[in-house]
Amino acid sequence: MDQINQKIEEKCCDGNSKVRIGIFFPIIIGLSLILSAAVVGFVIYQTKAMDNTLQVTGSAKKVVSADVVKWNGEFMRNVKVDTLKSGYAQMATDLEKVKSFLKDEGINETDVNISPVNMYEQYNYKSDGSSEKNYNLSQTIQIQSGEVDKITNLAKNVQKLIEAGVIFSSRSLEYYYTKLPEVRVELLSEAVKDARNRAEKIAQSNNDQVGTLKSASVGVVQVLPVNSTEISDYGAYDTSSIEKEIMITVRTVFQMK
Repeated sequence: MDQINQKIEEKCCDGNSKVRIGIFFPIIIGLSLILSAAVVGFVIYQTKAMDNTLQVTGSAKKVVSADVVKWNGEFMRNVKVDTLKSGYAQMATDLEKVKSFLKDEGINETDVNISPVNMYEQYNYKSDGSSEKNYNLSQTIQIQSGEVDKITNLAKNVQKLIEAGVIFSSRSLEYYYTKLPEVRVELLSEAVKDARNRAEKIAQSNNDQVGTLKSASVGVVQVLPVNSTEISDYGAYDTSSIEKEIMITVRTVFQMK
């Protein structure tokens, strides 16, 4: 075995080579340790900086008035099979009365959408087990307008149509606010300010200071009746009220000093 080792030493390296390796080996080990310590120190510093943050949620609200209203009304006739033709004629007469009513109320024709006549069968069952087939004819009037107050009052006062012999029913009104994107941007900055104020209150209790804003994510927009608390995780949009409260939330992360 000694002879084999001697041959390997003689073949692979001479005496000078052994000396050089002996000198540089500790240097190589030392540099490796220094480099490893520097890398570990950098990772620790970065981790500490990332942990030294504060997450806060801010919110902002604004009350607005709807600037568009949508209203649907419907008139109808119930006729028998042998009076179907005259039933359609009666529907045409009713439509002219409805148009005249809307014109007298100052409604712009461009805001009015009139659907075709809808017809569906209806069976009236008698006590003897027999049935009589009738037809229900109906037509829908839809108004979408920026004159919110006028349409609201109109929907509440359709008595003239009833008095004129039109079987008219008024459906619920829907109110919308068309400037929501602009308000959303406005409220976003206010929500971030609210989040910073909350962060500063929290930091004061621990003798810390709030630094720069690292990130912010906007939550869903809530359009609710004024003073309502019925928020939704997916956002809400109330159409039943003229006065609306728009609320926005933002989740922020601040760097602490």
